[in-house]
Amino acid sequence: MKTHFVLFILQIVLSYSKIHHNYHYKNPIDFHFHDFHKILLFLKGNASYCIEGRTYDLKPNDIVFVPAGEVHRPILHDESTYERIIIYIAKGYLDQHRDDSYDLSRCLQEAHQKQAHVLRVPAFETTRLGQIVRELRHSLHSTEYANELYHKLLFLEFMIQLNRAAIHNGIEFITTSSSNKKIIQLLDYINEHLTEDITIDSLSETFFISRYHLMHAFKEETGYTIGDYLTTKRLLLARELIRQGNPITDTCYECGFHSYSSFSRAYKKNFGCAPRAEHSLPSVPPEH
Repeated sequence: MKTHFVLFILQIVLSYSKIHHNYHYKNPIDFHFHDFHKILLFLKGNASYCIEGRTYDLKPNDIVFVPAGEVHRPILHDESTYERIIIYIAKGYLDQHRDDSYDLSRCLQEAHQKQAHVLRVPAFETTRLGQIVRELRHSLHSTEYANELYHKLLFLEFMIQLNRAAIHNGIEFITTSSSNKKIIQLLDYINEHLTEDITIDSLSETFFISRYHLMHAFKEETGYTIGDYLTTKRLLLARELIRQGNPITDTCYECGFHSYSSFSRAYKKNFGCAPRAEHSLPSVPPEH
């Protein structure tokens, strides 16, 4: 069973799903990325979540944060039902809820700084956060007056309570994960040097790994070839700069591309439009 609600157009999409093994257990979800943030509230199942080479074993009520542009996928380990609530957030939305006295993205920034994609709240069911999640689950099937507005209010309160818990050390930022440390270092290096000249040979020399092992391990851990990953990340950066008003040709070369024609072709292939036709409206996301 799947239900899908747009809380308010192109700002937040909230979905609730029970996915049974016949859909994903035998047909794993491929690695993918979004140009919006995703918060996943894990309810039950036997699943892990892989994000940028780090794999986290999930427990009920874990809160998974996937920043825009990060490669990820869920991994289901058996036939048990995979149940969760997913919240998709436009990149600029939380900026609208920030001033000198508060910033609703604070806990997510802290998670990023600690390289932690999973947040765990002790005794979750007894907290206000737990109560909000129960109200969200109930409201998804409700036809009450102003229900979409109610979703929006619940989400904002969820973020307020999440930040309060983080401030008062009521959140465990999960940093332990099953991962290939060398690939993690490689991913961090690529993202830190994204606009520079990067080749497989230069990466092989920097990390003292043979070309064959490097390419094989990277593909296994991320689902992408090194070239495809590098191109995807550069295109995401380019789109962000273009949306901010930067000149397209300058952006092409500043993001590490050596040819405008190849940049334009790759851009259209990945995003479905030419750079000059770019606009700032994100697409409605799929349910992963």
